[in-house]
Amino acid sequence: MGRIVDLCGEIAASAEEGPEGLILPPDVWERLRADWDDEDIEDALGLVRDSLLQAELVESADALSARLVEVLGRFGEADAFQKASADNAALTFEAVGQLTRRVARLEEVLEAYREGASPDRRGFDALQRRLADYGIEDEMEASREEHTARSLDDGEDEEEEKD
Repeated sequence: MGRIVDLCGEIAASAEEGPEGLILPPDVWERLRADWDDEDIEDALGLVRDSLLQAELVESADALSARLVEVLGRFGEADAFQKASADNAALTFEAVGQLTRRVARLEEVLEAYREGASPDRRGFDALQRRLADYGIEDEMEASREEHTARSLDDGEDEEEEKD
């Protein structure tokens, strides 16, 4: 396994961008032939190409996703959400929902690749809650209030037990 890693490292250092992707200069190819079969060199070149493309894909997806989290997060505010749900916004309510679901999944995947900090998701997370609660807002609000009241009651009971 170590030898193939060395080959990939050497190819990554020597490869150049050609009209159809990565290529090796003829002198590098000849030097590698001393220790490797053409098939092995081609396989390693493919691995290096795929690795570079994956890195570019992740970088592009991360930038796009961060921007969409920011833009869609604006719909997390009550007024903007209400306008979108009335379908008189620039984006239809259905489009906002679809984009939100796709970006949420993309964010999950990107967490495995992201090197820096995640984007600020507060507005986006609020939008996801509003979409989940859409049509049952009154019931969900009553449930949250009941849960909050129960939590407060439990906290008071614990304090009384301590005394």
